[in-house]
Amino acid sequence: MIFNGFSEQDFQTFLIEGLDNRMESIKENIQPKFKELGDILCQDISGFSGVEMYLHIAKHLRRTVNPPKDTWLAICHNKRGYKQHPHFQIGLFDDHVFIWLAFIYELPNKTEIANAFLKDATNIYKTIPPTYVMSMDHTKKESKSIKDISKPEFIQSLEYFKNVKKAEFLIGRHVQANDELLKNGEAFIEFARETFKTLMPIYKQSL
Repeated sequence: MIFNGFSEQDFQTFLIEGLDNRMESIKENIQPKFKELGDILCQDISGFSGVEMYLHIAKHLRRTVNPPKDTWLAICHNKRGYKQHPHFQIGLFDDHVFIWLAFIYELPNKTEIANAFLKDATNIYKTIPPTYVMSMDHTKKESKSIKDISKPEFIQSLEYFKNVKKAEFLIGRHVQANDELLKNGEAFIEFARETFKTLMPIYKQSL
């Protein structure tokens, strides 16, 4: 199987009413693409990091009533799970694709990671291209462009990540659903590959 990109139908999945119907569409339309995409990028990220990586595809098993408003794949060095570790994500909301290096609230060593980032905040800030975006909550669509975040604001965000239990730190890129890039599988893979390679120094610093 070859990854051929994302389609309008993939994004319309999140307009389907009901948990069972929406999950059926996610399983039939999106998860096979995640498998194709994830298998390729796992190899790339393993090469960039020097660590063997494993693909995880969100199953949304805890949901019993409310259908998921987004879905994702995660790539992590841990075979059993990803939420308690720094990891890479690609996923969809109804209006965009997100590509993240993610540090979410389940991290048991979140404080230590935040301290490491704060010690080197100036260099990290310079590492992130201005076209990238940042979020403090993976459950929300909203993000802020790095070009609109000053260095003091960036440091303040890292302090928030450190001190607030539910705070998260996600850096990456968003691609709007109508972007032609998403229709070209090879081009999107290269776009994601470039993103993860750019963010790799930050990932390595967190380990």
